[in-house]
Amino acid sequence: MTQLFQSNRSTLADCMPELVATARGDLKATLALVNVNLVNVVSGEILPGMSIAIQGSRIAYVGKDITHAIDENTKVIDGKGKYAAPGLLDGHCHIESTQLTVSEFAKAVLPLGTTGGFFDAHEISNVMGLKGLRFMLEEARTTPLAAYMQVASCVPSTHPGLETTGAFIGPEEVAEALSWGPDMIGLGEVMNFPGVVYGDDRMIREIQATLRAGKYADGHFTWKSDDWRLPVYAASGVSGDHECVTKEDVIERIRLGMYAKMRQGSAWHDVAETIKAHTESGIDTRRMMLVTDDRSSESLLREGHMNFVVRHAIAQGVKPVTAFQMATINTAERFGVARDIGSITPGSCADIILLDGNLADVDVVLTIASGQVVAENGVMTTTWEGYNIPKEAFETVHIGRQLGELDFQIVAPIADGSLVAKAIEVVENHVDTRERKVKVKVENHHVNLDSSDDLCKMGVFERHGLNGGHALGILKGLGLNIPAAIAMTVAHDSHNLTVIGNDDELMAKAGNLAAEMQGGVVMVTNDEITSFPLPVGGLMSPEPFETVALQSEAISHALIRAGCTLNNAFMTLSLLALVVIPEIRLSDKGLVRISADGIDIVPLFDAIV
Repeated sequence: MTQLFQSNRSTLADCMPELVATARGDLKATLALVNVNLVNVVSGEILPGMSIAIQGSRIAYVGKDITHAIDENTKVIDGKGKYAAPGLLDGHCHIESTQLTVSEFAKAVLPLGTTGGFFDAHEISNVMGLKGLRFMLEEARTTPLAAYMQVASCVPSTHPGLETTGAFIGPEEVAEALSWGPDMIGLGEVMNFPGVVYGDDRMIREIQATLRAGKYADGHFTWKSDDWRLPVYAASGVSGDHECVTKEDVIERIRLGMYAKMRQGSAWHDVAETIKAHTESGIDTRRMMLVTDDRSSESLLREGHMNFVVRHAIAQGVKPVTAFQMATINTAERFGVARDIGSITPGSCADIILLDGNLADVDVVLTIASGQVVAENGVMTTTWEGYNIPKEAFETVHIGRQLGELDFQIVAPIADGSLVAKAIEVVENHVDTRERKVKVKVENHHVNLDSSDDLCKMGVFERHGLNGGHALGILKGLGLNIPAAIAMTVAHDSHNLTVIGNDDELMAKAGNLAAEMQGGVVMVTNDEITSFPLPVGGLMSPEPFETVALQSEAISHALIRAGCTLNNAFMTLSLLALVVIPEIRLSDKGLVRISADGIDIVPLFDAIV
């Protein structure tokens, strides 16, 4: 039978007298774990035969013998020699990328051993501004998670000349959001890294507002690790960065005093390379963190969350205890909350997981959050009162018209002949793209793509009801082998309606269907339509986790049937409009190139052949 979770994350100052009384035995523990192998991430040891006494939401005593702190009213769990480790923490995560609401995300990850995280809600913020961030924060507070939110730094990710977003966040908005409580932990990834380096007033003042509030600024630096501007970026106070794809990226950031976040998302697999900074180069791990960044609901269902990432790091040759440190204490220390979370020590929040078998297997069989058993053997054992998402979050897609075939015809500067065009080439399992020069035919002033070259069209349509603009481009590497189109309102970070396909009629149909259902993903062929509604901000579904995961999986299967075999293709495609990651992207304003010189709109065509 499920129990009702009692939200009770008290501050240490408020509950300290009861903790001390329990530790000396005058007050008895509410919950106790006995006979466990303690994973001590502070000392880097495994301590056998240990016990843990919990009073309310926090740990009162850790030792070999806690009989003085328990009585017949204490709930005692016999660990039977299982490993007890701190609950896992995700040091950089966009909940919206799971397509789940915060409550359903919590229900998905708590049984997997994730008890907290640092969440950058810049997806909903690009759609709804501070109103979107506020409702996600409020919903997070109803869950058992130790959920810390970051205010989006880049709405838009660079400036309005490169893309159209549904909102704007500047220094004043950052300062306001950081005043909402201690669980507003800092500034989300500062993607406009050129703006920071070259003194953009908005970016500088946003970071200043964060530092003055005593909070933390996260980074997003995609120039090469040996670029002279990385120390400039670090000088701003940005002290953590997840855009690490090589071991050199990790090493250089750590040498500058930054925390290096090693990412294993659904479609970006960077841990195997970045972890070599430790396994090959011997760099100290104290400033290394494991994160997910973007992980789909189907990945949560089929692979897992932070448990999967920790297991993967161990498989690369990292000692199990070290890998656990990268997903617990290191993460807590990076954000200045190690007094509360990240370790099993007296005074800390009682966020604890029990693991069966070998530690390297990361087989979570019980999860305790805030001193309460919330999941056991992969199943939630608690529930909590639902959160009412505001109505305005369900009404965010405003195209203002029906799309037609003409909207997807690429007009050429010549009547007939051939042109050299810039194509966006996708890179499997990576966030970056490649700029490729391709030869395209022109007939009657319109580009006619040859499917044998694995080329298709991409269109981005402004969907916030602001200007109705759109732009078209060419995509390479999708692999479609039948007439097909996919439309989505999940298109980082401005989340305009993005339509990709090789048939203009199907592209228009897919785009209209996605708009009609107020957001989501639609895959269309001549034989079938596969829909994945995401009505909350056009990004998330209010449906249960398992339902959402299966709907997400259905889109993946539809893409495969159309010839696209890219791993987690939908997530890869959702980043093709993100104008801050090299080398080339498409926004509603046009084709955007990201280079060592900066970020600029460039023409689609290069030359007449």
